[in-house]
Amino acid sequence: MSKVKVAINGYGTIGKRVADAVQMQKDMEIVGISKTKPNFEAFVALDKGYPVYAPADKLKGMEKGGIQASGTIEDMIQAADIVVDCTPGGLGEENKALYTKAGVKAIWQGGEEHELAGCSFNAVANYEEALGRDFVRVVSCNTTGLCRVIYPLDQEFGIKKVRVTLMRRAADPNDVKKGPINAIVPNPIKLPSHHGPDVKSVIPHINITSTAVVLSTTLMHLHSLNIEMDKQCSADEVADLLDAQSRIRFVGQGITSTAEIMELGKDLGRPRGDMWENCIWDQSITVDEGELYFFQAIHQESDVIPENVDAIRAMMELESNGARSIEKTNKAMGI
Repeated sequence: MSKVKVAINGYGTIGKRVADAVQMQKDMEIVGISKTKPNFEAFVALDKGYPVYAPADKLKGMEKGGIQASGTIEDMIQAADIVVDCTPGGLGEENKALYTKAGVKAIWQGGEEHELAGCSFNAVANYEEALGRDFVRVVSCNTTGLCRVIYPLDQEFGIKKVRVTLMRRAADPNDVKKGPINAIVPNPIKLPSHHGPDVKSVIPHINITSTAVVLSTTLMHLHSLNIEMDKQCSADEVADLLDAQSRIRFVGQGITSTAEIMELGKDLGRPRGDMWENCIWDQSITVDEGELYFFQAIHQESDVIPENVDAIRAMMELESNGARSIEKTNKAMGI
């Protein structure tokens, strides 16, 4: 069977990780990535053997900077079966016309609105909804992390209400343009935050309210969850259920912070030190007066990467069963 040809439009924090994850799979391959300037990421992409493409008006600048582009973004799209759009939030809508014109399928990231694709995706919760679709949106890192815990809990025990406070990193480690450096910022000030409604775009019946603050850290997001269940359950039963999920990792062994989780990712030899799984402190799992509480950390640079791979597999109908796709992706990536 020939491999599905995947193009990555936007080779930044998410795009470069998706490219590497796709290249690890047996049923898909990278046919090109796009850059707008000849920075270090473009040179690394060439070193990895990825053809580099650029907007037509940037080709001369790329060449001047030492990057011989393989062609325009339109050329790259023509060579692909499916495009993973990892451009900055808001640009995806402009790109949709390119994909429609070329007759290729496309995946967007959580920075775009649900309406752009009409299908918001999480591999555990709604894989089958994406089967054969032309357009899909992989939800944000925070929403991905929430869906991974909410869906199995709802399936097993039923959920009356989810309340979550998100303590969000201010910027990615390589982002030198953002703050705050020394502040805690309620964001948004008007409640709820967008994360709860975003979960409902994947699991519509869930009753969820979310609040969020931005902290002066770059390492991870932290979620504090409070969930009312339909059925009575113990902390041990919840722990057993979550421990059985392949994209959830329990962290203990002296790990008391997001900094130590990131160190663990490096010690495990993960590419870029990434932690693709939700990291839950199993000691925090508590049931008090029938309500569940726990903490989880979400690595914003990487937790959506395996979801993008599964979305490709669903849309291209390489695998009809979500659990089998997750197993293939995890095995290839080393999750």
